[in-house]
Amino acid sequence: MEFYLDFEKPLVELERKICELREYSTDQVNFSNDIQKLEKKAEKLRKEIFSNLNRWQQTQLARHVNRPFTLDFVEHVFTDWFEVHGDRLYRDDPALVCGFARFDGEPCAIIGHQKGRDTKEKVLRNFAMPNPEGYRKALRVMNMAEQFGLPIFTFVDTPGAFPGIGAEERGQAEAIARNLREMAALSVPIIVTVTGEGGSGGALAIAVGNRVLMMEYSVYSVISPEGCAAILWKDGTKGDLAAEALKLTARDIDKLGCIIDDVIPEPLGGAHSDHQAAAMQVKAYLKKHLDELKQLSPEELKEQRYEKLRAMSFIEE
Repeated sequence: MEFYLDFEKPLVELERKICELREYSTDQVNFSNDIQKLEKKAEKLRKEIFSNLNRWQQTQLARHVNRPFTLDFVEHVFTDWFEVHGDRLYRDDPALVCGFARFDGEPCAIIGHQKGRDTKEKVLRNFAMPNPEGYRKALRVMNMAEQFGLPIFTFVDTPGAFPGIGAEERGQAEAIARNLREMAALSVPIIVTVTGEGGSGGALAIAVGNRVLMMEYSVYSVISPEGCAAILWKDGTKGDLAAEALKLTARDIDKLGCIIDDVIPEPLGGAHSDHQAAAMQVKAYLKKHLDELKQLSPEELKEQRYEKLRAMSFIEE
């Protein structure tokens, strides 16, 4: 599905011209020199655009419909994927995918938000906004990983937990709170990767980890820019102003020094431009951090997670 953001339009138009020249190029009429010039121009333009994105543009990029989602990373990074369905209490929640796979030949557990690309899939996945049964399904898989000593990889990409009446009636807040408590006490390595949107408690419910990574153009915040704007200015259309105030990008959060552990570089043009290259970058960072965590004992893993959480706040007198 072809989709591009406003700031990508000049680049898209240039790439279309390149495609047209390639299509019309023959042995008799060769446009190779023109194509090379346009390709250099496109490369230069791509660097200019993606090195000067403001926070609102990065938020739009984090929400890009063609950005890789959890199942895309499962396809490119893991093998022997087996999905687990249902929370054994109410029903399955397609907004969260959970299961087991192999990472570099070793078994592991995978939990992640899953968005949709077309309208039908977006509705099926509830726009990656989990109900409480989704978080209980995730907890079910975490407990199984704990039982068998498997590392847990979580992929965060949600605007937030679903705020519907039914979700509240079935204990949305309790499900999130329980996951926070249980994840903090697990004795296996947990590596969290924010791949797109890390929105509020909906993200935190699967984001208590020994290591928290963010992809270069992902965002992580307590509220969406539109929600923040609706509160501060009574105008949800001022998301661009709120994004600047929230300082929600990976680089902003990395500067805090205690929330995340690494920023994963994306291919030039964003992860949506090359899923394979983006996945290989993610895989390299996951392997690096997992190798380090393997050196720790179960008690050290729990203690490290505790210290990490404690370091996120401080007292100012």
